[in-house]
Amino acid sequence: MKKTGKILAGLLALLLAAAAGLGQAAEADRPVFNLDSQAAILMEPLSGEVLYQKNADAKMHPASVTKMMVILLTLEALERGDLKLTDMVSASPEACKMGGSQIWLEPGEQMSVEDLLKAVCIVSANDASYVLAEHIAGSEANFVAMMNKRAKSLGLKNTTYVNTTGLEPDGGGPGNLTSARDMAILAREILKYPYVLKWTGTWIDYLRGGKSFLRNTNRLVRFYNGCDGLKTGFTGQAGYCLVATAKRDGVRMIAVVMKASTDKARAKDISSLFNYGFSLYKAHRVYQGGEIVGRVKVFRGKEKYVPAKAAGELSAVVKRSANGNITKRVKLAEWVQAAVKSGQKLGEVILSVDGKACGKVDLVAAKDVQKNSFFGLLGEIFRMFVGRISQ
Repeated sequence: MKKTGKILAGLLALLLAAAAGLGQAAEADRPVFNLDSQAAILMEPLSGEVLYQKNADAKMHPASVTKMMVILLTLEALERGDLKLTDMVSASPEACKMGGSQIWLEPGEQMSVEDLLKAVCIVSANDASYVLAEHIAGSEANFVAMMNKRAKSLGLKNTTYVNTTGLEPDGGGPGNLTSARDMAILAREILKYPYVLKWTGTWIDYLRGGKSFLRNTNRLVRFYNGCDGLKTGFTGQAGYCLVATAKRDGVRMIAVVMKASTDKARAKDISSLFNYGFSLYKAHRVYQGGEIVGRVKVFRGKEKYVPAKAAGELSAVVKRSANGNITKRVKLAEWVQAAVKSGQKLGEVILSVDGKACGKVDLVAAKDVQKNSFFGLLGEIFRMFVGRISQ
């Protein structure tokens, strides 16, 4: 019995040692960053997987990172058709009193929605943000209510908005609050509208026919290869904040840092996070942009079918260590009613590995298909009738 007990004790010791070794190995696999920022997170947006986090759920002041929600609600209003990029909007006296970062709008000055959005994205203009809010919702208060409602629908548990700018309230109080995780989720939602990156990724631009100079507040747009957005923020209360995204070799990353001590420190922290993320992932190209994937039947069209093409390049973004097989699922509408416009969405292709999403692209009409005329339809019916008789 004693001998058996000694053997069991020895086996238990070996198991405990092995478990400890595994724990140390797992710990060693975790990234170690000497970040200046008080909170941070790194996310791969296709799967939503969090690769690194530090105080990611701590409630903090976002400063002008607030404007990401203004950007999202503006993009969604554009998608619904509630406004157009070419719409001209007048600046109210209240908007022109915002202070801080601005484009110095004058009361009554008119500017297009596109230029206002550009000013928000590139130089974090408080006056432009306020004008967009008033135009979309009728007042800033109404727009703030929309911001909080949208935050709730996205599951942003640590986010509360009191204004559209991120400025500290004149009368004191907590101001806007959010967390690094919430801002990564919000950034992921904004990336569903990739055309916004043409503004957030611009280093230098102009307004008012070249009279007003714009330089991006996000230095990584110029100095980090692949960085094309999203939003900076700074106040004395919030410190230096940055929500950034970058794409290299088909792989995109989202990184967030909050309350860094300097502009350089936040840029360094984001760069470290990006470098780590890109070291973990690789992309396998599945479709070139514009590649024909299938066809959809057209009801009452001059042509029976419309070809469906990939709206953009499709790559499977997977971890370099992944061994699973990539699964491709093509979802196409059975039919579409004429008239069909080139670029009209007809379906999508979804890629996954081990049950996790790793790529997605819309399938769109490759050309226009006009609606058949009344006499054209009669001719179609006649040909079908004759065909059946001949059989």
